[in-house]
Amino acid sequence: MKFTLSWLKEHLDTTADVGAVVEAMTMAGLEVEHVEDPGKTLAAFTVAKIVEAVQHPNADKLRVCQVDTKDGRLEIVCGAPNARAGLTTIYAPIGAYVPGSGVTLEARPVRGVVSNGMLCSARELEISEESDGIVELSDDLPVGASAVEAFGLEAAIDFEVTPNRPDWLGVRGIARDLAAAGLGTLKPDATAAVKGSFPCPIEIRVDGDACPVFAGRLIRGVKNGPSPAWLQQKLVSVGLRPINALVDVTNLVSQDRCRPAHVYDAAKLQGPVIEARLGREGESILALDGKTYAVGPEICVIADASGPVCLGGVIGGEESGCSDETTDVFLECAWFDPIRTAQTGRTLGINSDAQYRFARGVDPESPVPGLELATQLILQLCGGEPSEVRVAGHAPAPPKAIAFDRGYVKKLSGLNVSPARIDDILTKLGFAVDGDAVTPPSWRRDVEGKADLVEEVARIEGFDALPAEPLPEIARPAGGVLTIRQRRMRDARRAMAARGYAEAITWSFMRQEWAEMFGGGDPKLVLTNPIASDLSTMRPTALGNLIDAAARNARKGFADAALFEVGPNFRGDQPADQWTAVTALLAPHSPKHWAKVGGDPLFALKADLLALLEELGAPQLQVVQGQNAAWWHPGRSARLQLGPKVVIAEFGELHPRILKALDAEGPMLAFELSLDAIPEPKKKGVKTKAALELSPLMPLTRDFAFLVSADTPAGDLVRPILGADKALIADARVFDVYAGHGVPEGQKSVAIEVVVQPRERTLTDGEIEGLSSRIVAAAEKAVGAKLRG
Repeated sequence: MKFTLSWLKEHLDTTADVGAVVEAMTMAGLEVEHVEDPGKTLAAFTVAKIVEAVQHPNADKLRVCQVDTKDGRLEIVCGAPNARAGLTTIYAPIGAYVPGSGVTLEARPVRGVVSNGMLCSARELEISEESDGIVELSDDLPVGASAVEAFGLEAAIDFEVTPNRPDWLGVRGIARDLAAAGLGTLKPDATAAVKGSFPCPIEIRVDGDACPVFAGRLIRGVKNGPSPAWLQQKLVSVGLRPINALVDVTNLVSQDRCRPAHVYDAAKLQGPVIEARLGREGESILALDGKTYAVGPEICVIADASGPVCLGGVIGGEESGCSDETTDVFLECAWFDPIRTAQTGRTLGINSDAQYRFARGVDPESPVPGLELATQLILQLCGGEPSEVRVAGHAPAPPKAIAFDRGYVKKLSGLNVSPARIDDILTKLGFAVDGDAVTPPSWRRDVEGKADLVEEVARIEGFDALPAEPLPEIARPAGGVLTIRQRRMRDARRAMAARGYAEAITWSFMRQEWAEMFGGGDPKLVLTNPIASDLSTMRPTALGNLIDAAARNARKGFADAALFEVGPNFRGDQPADQWTAVTALLAPHSPKHWAKVGGDPLFALKADLLALLEELGAPQLQVVQGQNAAWWHPGRSARLQLGPKVVIAEFGELHPRILKALDAEGPMLAFELSLDAIPEPKKKGVKTKAALELSPLMPLTRDFAFLVSADTPAGDLVRPILGADKALIADARVFDVYAGHGVPEGQKSVAIEVVVQPRERTLTDGEIEGLSSRIVAAAEKAVGAKLRG
């Protein structure tokens, strides 16, 4: 929305300049975006007089002019057909930037004659589209006067209108708010009813669903043509193109009062009735923009006997438009439903000034006052004889009164504003104040409660007057502000990033067929209105999304991926069915080489998982094989459990069947850790680690090979060995598993390296043999292991 200071002063009695208006608007909540100041753009351009204009010696279409300028008499070459002696025009000196042509003037010869400046057209100054010649000004203007003064140009303020304030789409609405803010006094509305001299011969009918209220009148005997200079200049200053006097009047009323109106050439209307109704299948209209639009039963149209002649609240029809030959005009001011008007604009792809205003909610009580103002201007500019006003339909019910306690301003905003000042602000904004009842004006339907009234008082009083008081201090919880789950999520992200994984953030949804492959697909988790067809179901695990992400990276040349995600998974539609997991994925695709580099990535993945569990404070867990879900490789996957029922994590290689279904190239390995399943630490005060004890003695190792049942996990053998002598045994690790020739059927050989760390003195051979015996006994007791001979 744009307006000029002089236009504002038609409604606001003030001495403020543009800067003060912009400051007051900002403080009153109007977001000023830009101030277009032609005084800066055209500062170098001044009035000049051509003293002599002779034919250029080397060009038929050029003239060499002697010009009196602010810089003295200069010789300027000009190609305009109207360049002649005695003409008063606009001069641009050397070095000036010409906005319409985008060039900076330089002293250079034109066909052998140096031009010491430029004589400008209106288009080159960007004040109109006229470019047939240089501008012709009144001879009364003195040489050296500014171009801004010569054309009567002034700064235009451009600001953003919020959707809840359609009254700001009229200059009077802006003036009302600035008057309430103390920038001046709002002038009284001088619009008076124009008495009709004959009954309106055109009957008006409305369909309430299409158009609640419609006002109109006939004006006969008008003389249309170009509007006067003051009106054209006014429209141009806010970015509108003058068309003719009748149309320019409606545009002026729309900008001035946020009251769109429309004029029809009465001679082009068919039949004695004009009707606002819903469109019908098969109807269409040729609009003023030259395009034909099909209308339907959701679109409001203004129609005569021949069909639609206007899209209600959006754009007029070309066949009923006014021209210079128009003598009788039907003037319309109606109120159209904002939602229907907005939908019509979106459906047809039209965003006109009228549609922009009606979609935000024009004052429903303005049709008749707007009709009277437009009538006054038409009679003033075009003459004619008006009929009586016809009105069909009824405006929507006015806003209801709001019970308002003045003390609520202090309670809600903290502002100390007297009741008298509160009433003064609301009254100046157009509210009716009657004791404790405040009724919003018809143009402020966004005000629905007492909190809205407080906002109006605070806005006008000044948000900078709001007291700045710190909130009372609240003691921090002893355990910190994060919950255990939040702390674990934070620690998990840090630990995974430290081990070289990249965090991925994927959708909480996936394809339904994917969800079914990963044990989901519950109908309760299927979305009613998904954002995309391939995101139709809440995910039971993030594995599918990470596999898809790794596959997409591989297709783009980045096959070696290490991804993780911390987020929710869903088993059902209840809050208890949601669980938080750390999901990690490895896609080991190292470059091809004749020598294999590195070990089995499955053990690297397991190491990452164990390191993460240690970081999260998980207790010692049991490794269980053969019980993983169907999407894991049966021979290369396992679980980490806390007892027989509580599954903390699953890890291993993903089944090739799953990767093929997701169009991903294997192998891929992953783990999924449930943060919710890790038991919370016991609240027993603060525990500290024991002091580090470093022995000066060298450790020694002993290797043992045990025969155990083929289905015995290696971890079940390591744990009792570590417990055989906690003081001396520092570590035990599996370095070989063998089954085959030399090993009884149904058994396997597990080779374990035991690290023994003497503490006080070097161990004797007898002490080492005793420790070995205890290790063998512990293994035999725990899992029935026999030392392999």
